[in-house]
Amino acid sequence: MSTPNRIDAALDSATLATLTTHLADIQALLPFLADLSPEERQSLPKMGDKSRAFVERTLELARQDDSFLPRNLDVAAFGKDVALWQALDGIRTRLAKLLELVEDTQTAAGSEAYLAALEVYAAAKRSGQGTGLDDLLDRVGQRFASRRTEPEAPKA
Repeated sequence: MSTPNRIDAALDSATLATLTTHLADIQALLPFLADLSPEERQSLPKMGDKSRAFVERTLELARQDDSFLPRNLDVAAFGKDVALWQALDGIRTRLAKLLELVEDTQTAAGSEAYLAALEVYAAAKRSGQGTGLDDLLDRVGQRFASRRTEPEAPKA
């Protein structure tokens, strides 16, 4: 292949099965994970880096003196939410990096495969005519066929 081969790896079925099992195990360890709808995700206020210090300081304030708080505000539940957010933030950061590596590797492997396919197709077009490959070349070449729509006949 004339294009560089940066990704020279394979995932055998045993490794893929092990990865799938480990991913399922990770999900099973987190049975409380929420599955929000797009509307829910959009409507919820988000806690990011700027809000984090505010939330942590207000938790500290609530723990020091809860006499001014509404009776229905559960300071212990508030603390659990903060601790869970902090733990999940570390996990999310590691998973985000892993996902980025997986996506980059998939992109590179896909690019290499596509470039190799283009080379095969070009070589087959140059030398494959009349060698029994015509039908296969036609089917492969459909990838590049333009999709022209016939203009509608004018209505009378």
